[in-house]
Amino acid sequence: MNQQTVVITGASAGIGRATARLFAERGANVVLLARGKAGLDATAADVEERGGRALAVPTDMADPAQVEAAAMAAEEAFGPIDIWVNNAFTSVFAPFMEIEPAEYKRVTEVSYLGFVHGTRAALQRMIPRDAGVIVQVGSALGDRSIPLQSAYCGAKHAVNGFTSSVRTELMHQHSHVNITVVQMPAVNTPQFSWVLSRLPKSPQPVPPIYQPEVAARAVVHAADHPHRKQYYVGASTAATILANKLAPALLDRYLARTGYASQQTDDSGSGTRPANLWHPADEAPEHDFGAHGSFDGRSHSHSAEAALARRPGLVVAAVMGAAAVGLGAVIRRRRAR
Repeated sequence: MNQQTVVITGASAGIGRATARLFAERGANVVLLARGKAGLDATAADVEERGGRALAVPTDMADPAQVEAAAMAAEEAFGPIDIWVNNAFTSVFAPFMEIEPAEYKRVTEVSYLGFVHGTRAALQRMIPRDAGVIVQVGSALGDRSIPLQSAYCGAKHAVNGFTSSVRTELMHQHSHVNITVVQMPAVNTPQFSWVLSRLPKSPQPVPPIYQPEVAARAVVHAADHPHRKQYYVGASTAATILANKLAPALLDRYLARTGYASQQTDDSGSGTRPANLWHPADEAPEHDFGAHGSFDGRSHSHSAEAALARRPGLVVAAVMGAAAVGLGAVIRRRRAR
């Protein structure tokens, strides 16, 4: 395990940065892809401090040529890529009709096609060797869409469909290359400080919120055990996905009523805030945002559901129980109104 070479996209902050730190603690060679120099340099320092070797490669995941060049640089520095983690994304918080076509395209190119480009670069190297793992950082919103995030939800739905197709192709080929998805809950990352937002108040993740280290542990576990199609992190993820299968129309009505308020804080959001859609928000040295966002006081450091995922015999019961609780809560709130 100690000399694995791992490529992580979106590595300058949030889940990507927390994941880089964990792989570094195992002595891995960690190749860091993102746009922002400050975040990349700081993450590289994190990796070196924890016993890994780092290579920071400024990369816009929307550009397949840059992604291919980054993959080449990774193997030139450290040899064959063992694990590729697709995590980079961007978004716009706004009603659909307030998102410009160019903005929508940009979100799709990064948050969906970036995964396509990363997967292609990894498979071009892994398939000939018949070895390697690709981990897609997904989201509960890839199954259950919510208002104000149509671009992001659309991209995450596309990632799920794309990945399932590629997975079945690899199975048909009897390949030993594995691809899996880790479906995430709301996570306390800096995205809520730098996402392009046209909401009247500051954006926030829909509670319950988890720390990025919870997500990172799940990514590393998935990389070590990649034969499952997907992993759920957080009981809220399991409940959301399964309840949507049971009562999608009911959830539509519930989210139509609550989805706007639940994604905004009481802060008016006045003043200047960065937006990373077109340019990285963490370019200047003083603009390193770290792994965590601004919701530390409201975020969980552990996920019982993610821990259960390491014990397959208990997963089904836990997930079904979480789904029942989530659906029951929705029904009770509906009746109360």
